[in-house]
Amino acid sequence: MGTIVISMLILGSFMLLSVNLSNWVGAWAESMSMSIYLEDNLSTESKNRINEVLMGLEGAEITDFISKDRAMINLKESLGLQAGLLGGLKQNPLPASFEIEFNDVSQYDIDPLKIKLSLEEMEGVDEVQYSAQLMDKFEGIIYVLRISGFIIGGLLCIAVLFITTNTIKLTIYSRRDEIEIYKLVGASDWFVRIPFLIEGAIQGIAGGVVSFGVLFLTFSLFSVKSVHIFGLPVLDIIFLSDVHALFIVSLSTTLGLMGGLLAIGQFFDV
Repeated sequence: MGTIVISMLILGSFMLLSVNLSNWVGAWAESMSMSIYLEDNLSTESKNRINEVLMGLEGAEITDFISKDRAMINLKESLGLQAGLLGGLKQNPLPASFEIEFNDVSQYDIDPLKIKLSLEEMEGVDEVQYSAQLMDKFEGIIYVLRISGFIIGGLLCIAVLFITTNTIKLTIYSRRDEIEIYKLVGASDWFVRIPFLIEGAIQGIAGGVVSFGVLFLTFSLFSVKSVHIFGLPVLDIIFLSDVHALFIVSLSTTLGLMGGLLAIGQFFDV
């Protein structure tokens, strides 16, 4: 059962990662964020002109203006204990920026690359980055993680099936004298086999329930519930749904039953 717990816990962790990545991609598809980095020593007039242009963009909303000082504070907060590495800086190298967001991208004919090039031609704008640029870099990583999850999940299921089968085989061997007595007094094959199937199912159910409980406890103790990667939508970390919980328990139960069936099918002759 311990092996089942560990295997289902690893599989559940990959499922949790996949669910949150899918939600993140879905949120990105519904909206697009853009960061407009400004040149240093920008005049108030130029800043106001840029602000007016941003307010005039269709479907865009200015969510924030981050000054140079605030950008440094945010960077130090994100570094945490490593913030001391920035102590040697003689001047703040971070630029001020406008943060804008395009909601309901599908409702507007928005060409992010065209907007980016147009804004970068404005006086006072140093660089423009939008979420799709960074998301493209993560798509390959997300794809690899999902494929890895499927492969590892399949290997774990095979391992659980193998270990459950061998565990029940050992149980059958240790009780072969009792099984022989049952058969001699007229017990049918299935009368003797059913307890081993029940044993496999119980191992599977218990392993699935315990693994999901450990995963939930670990998630509850995890202090960070949202992650913000610069320029991309905030990733709100959510837990698995009831459907996923049912899937984990059902999968572990099925593997336990299949292990029992394989064991009694190959090593039940007495």
